[in-house]
Amino acid sequence: MSAPAAGPGVRHVSLRSGVYADSVRLMQVSRDVGARDGVTAVLVAMATPLNAELAAGMGLAPDDDASPDQLLVGIRAVDDDALTAAVAAVDAALAERERSRTTADAQPARTTGAALDEAPDVPTLAVVSVPGQYAALEAADAIAAGRSVLVFSDGVPVEQEVALKRAAHEAGLLVMGPDCGTAIVSGVALGFANVVRPGPVGVVAASGTGAQQVSCLLDMAGVGVSHVLGVGGRDLSAAVGGLATLDALAALDADPATERVLVVSKPPAPAVAEAVADAASRLTTPVRSAVLSPETPDLTAAVEALLADLGVAVPEWPARSGSGATAAPGAVLKGCYSGGTLADEAMLVAAPVLGDVRSNTPLRPELGFLVDPSAPDLSATGHVVVDFGDDALTVGRAHPMIDPTLRLEAIARLAASGEPAVLLLDVVLGYGADPDPAASLAPALAAAGLPVVVALVGTDADPQGWSRQADALAAAGAAVFASNAAATRHALDLLGAA
Repeated sequence: MSAPAAGPGVRHVSLRSGVYADSVRLMQVSRDVGARDGVTAVLVAMATPLNAELAAGMGLAPDDDASPDQLLVGIRAVDDDALTAAVAAVDAALAERERSRTTADAQPARTTGAALDEAPDVPTLAVVSVPGQYAALEAADAIAAGRSVLVFSDGVPVEQEVALKRAAHEAGLLVMGPDCGTAIVSGVALGFANVVRPGPVGVVAASGTGAQQVSCLLDMAGVGVSHVLGVGGRDLSAAVGGLATLDALAALDADPATERVLVVSKPPAPAVAEAVADAASRLTTPVRSAVLSPETPDLTAAVEALLADLGVAVPEWPARSGSGATAAPGAVLKGCYSGGTLADEAMLVAAPVLGDVRSNTPLRPELGFLVDPSAPDLSATGHVVVDFGDDALTVGRAHPMIDPTLRLEAIARLAASGEPAVLLLDVVLGYGADPDPAASLAPALAAAGLPVVVALVGTDADPQGWSRQADALAAAGAAVFASNAAATRHALDLLGAA
């Protein structure tokens, strides 16, 4: 169905039954179609209540009642020709997916359990990426079939997470997630992982971007990883109790290819951190902590300590100097992050120098502030770090590692405000991420006219190429660092000089 737009341009809104694609694929379709000339708004998503609400806010609400098993396609364009071309592009993208998924002789299984029954000997790991309200059922199917499972989906209730992890433990299996965005299992990269060399270090991570930071630094030092086991951001909370972390530690301890283990996390619940440390102390394989806290705020320092354990010299971490721009008097720190753990690390490093740092994901509740999910900005008073990858800002839209739109808009608003600031942000490379983040970010940074510091997480082997991206960002004036901690300290130096 199509209807006139409530505003300039024309729109197409349709509900399609019998069509399903995972959220990552639909986000990529939305991003690609939204980049077409003449297209002003796109939402291609399963018609869950949250996505229907988001569509309504965009002026793309369907006329009929929607159900979560329908596909919602909403597009606004400047004219009929652009709209017709955009609808055709969506159809082509979805048809291409169907061609790659099926053949004339084989139809896909309808459930995870059915798919695993058709392959009784392989695989040993199932990946679940469905709307959150269905993810626990599919994960339970995988566990019942004797497979460990990576739950990419978010929005899974914590009580279901606990039940899944207890069932997996009893079966001698592992649940990674929910909301596990990064893993490497026996050399196979899953989610937003980077291209890193194989080696002796196993990583257990309650953080996707934290796992990417440490694995990329290890690679730059010439040290590879055996596995990166993501356990989900809530695993070290009091509610979950580190269930998957304990199982992952035991699995790596039993793996002959793993000689050292590094545990990566945002600040955990104190009692859970103590239980994990106690369990780690009883393993045969040495375990080092990269768990962030006010006392241990630095992932790079944890990697350097691990390199010392291995007898490997710490390299000079790659960096680019940029334009050498200076901060104006009275400048404040404005952090613009896609990775939640990297945002936490930046605040933990900055707070002892700057004092209070406000955030939508604050270190202390009293420092929190609300942001508009449709147009988050950096205008809160004083030093501010916004995590644009927070779940509240990714409902119905691509993660900022895929789609930079919200961050670019926030940077433009900050520049237009005239507030003196040093802009600190991360750019995370790897599989699934924006194929060329510098292409859109570099012009925005050059136009902002602010001192800019970038923590660029990735490797030269990544599809985007660390050096290529670093050179492009530096040409736009940004100082670029492979280490987020080093980037934050450079931003503090700029503020101190001001």
